[in-house]
Amino acid sequence: MKTTHYLRINPADNVAVAILDLPKGKQVTLDGRTITMQEYVPAGHKFTLTDLAEGDNVIKYGYPIGYTLVALPQGSWVYEKNLHTNLAGVLEYSYRPVTVNLDIPRRNLTFQGYLRKNGEVGIRNEIWIIPTVGCVNGIIGRLAEALRRETGGKEIDDIVAYTHNYGCSQLGDDHENTRKILRDMVLHPNAGGVLVVGLGCENNQPDLFREYLGDYDPERVRFMVAQQVDDEFEEGMRLLRELYDVVSQDRRTEVPMSELRVGLKCGGSDGFSGITANPLLGMFSDFLVAQGGTTVLTEVPEMFGAETILMNRCRNKQLFDQTVALINDFKEYFLSHGEPVGENPSPGNKAGGISTLEDKALGCTQKCGKSYVEGVLPYGERLQVRGLNLLSAPGNDLVAATALASCGCHLVLFTTGRGTPFGTYVPTLKVSTNSSLAARKPGWIDFNAGVIVEGEPMEEVCRRFTDYILRVASGEPVNNEEKGYKEIAIFKTGVTL
Repeated sequence: MKTTHYLRINPADNVAVAILDLPKGKQVTLDGRTITMQEYVPAGHKFTLTDLAEGDNVIKYGYPIGYTLVALPQGSWVYEKNLHTNLAGVLEYSYRPVTVNLDIPRRNLTFQGYLRKNGEVGIRNEIWIIPTVGCVNGIIGRLAEALRRETGGKEIDDIVAYTHNYGCSQLGDDHENTRKILRDMVLHPNAGGVLVVGLGCENNQPDLFREYLGDYDPERVRFMVAQQVDDEFEEGMRLLRELYDVVSQDRRTEVPMSELRVGLKCGGSDGFSGITANPLLGMFSDFLVAQGGTTVLTEVPEMFGAETILMNRCRNKQLFDQTVALINDFKEYFLSHGEPVGENPSPGNKAGGISTLEDKALGCTQKCGKSYVEGVLPYGERLQVRGLNLLSAPGNDLVAATALASCGCHLVLFTTGRGTPFGTYVPTLKVSTNSSLAARKPGWIDFNAGVIVEGEPMEEVCRRFTDYILRVASGEPVNNEEKGYKEIAIFKTGVTL
């Protein structure tokens, strides 16, 4: 496939993105004009299509992504040292609803999943050991290893101890965040069985936590309080063997694609993220929603600069108001800690061609396509409605991915231009923005979207991507599962006693 040298994403843009490294003096042609590179422009980075004066807005994706700090002649490299964010503090917004009409047909696709007693569906059948407090991390790790050794890991998908450092010495929102995430894990349908292990003297008291769960299946959720048993290892193994006997009897059955719930996440982004992988996820998100399924977009700080696009796609005024609160509450969180709201792109993002938070946000939000926003979720809350949802969580990869799993997503689709090996407690499927990364890191990357910029039609890539996701939902493991890279991280904002 032939790769072009540059791409102007939107006809209104006054910059283009270099697809290949462009040396100084390289000439490209656009609309009959010849543009000569004033300096070397790395692949994924921007260059000016016209002369820009100091203070002019730079337009990408059809929207401003910041203003120039110096005059930039046509063919200049635009990057973080000559471009500054337009973002400020908390804003007032007006609801200007748009009409969405995607006209995507239903295809009656299915996958092989696990039907749970409460009507939910899981795409994995695992045993999880979850501590109410970090003090018992050593115990649960030993229990998981012993059960894996005893059973050989046969008949179920995995046995995992999910350690964390919280559950005690926390106050207010921090304590509540911990309880919510742990509750969500216990109730997640990807877990066929759960052993909750407490110490006994922690703030997150096991008996109170049991009540906090609400309705649960006592055959599949067991409890052990280490201070209340003579031998916590023997008692833990007894309970785990009972769980294993139950979980190992579960079998997959055909389930409609409408039951699938998918989290949308990006990290280690580059200049291709908003051209290849993120639009691919957007096309898939719209398709899944049209099938009656659910997708969830989070990373609220990475919506700053593109938030009005989401607000105006809210199904009604109530959802618009909730989205405004979602955005402004996170801005208040930044400002309350003395931090600016626009200093988000990481060193890796900048090296990859993302210069401002608006630049990142306009690419980031493409992951959710063009569907209506049907729900807005506070951190730690579980999904209530089908369709596209927005979830409150920070941009941090592991915290955000954990939050996506905890709201009820069966898997997380994670786009990346720099690469990352991590995974949370549901399958975390990595989508590369460029073919070079996919070739260098096949043990990290599960699907390559870089072929889009090389000429493969987006629609064809999305068809392959959809087929692959249904295979993953039916049991095909992704890289983080095969390597055992499974972790959780809980959002902490306050005081530790």
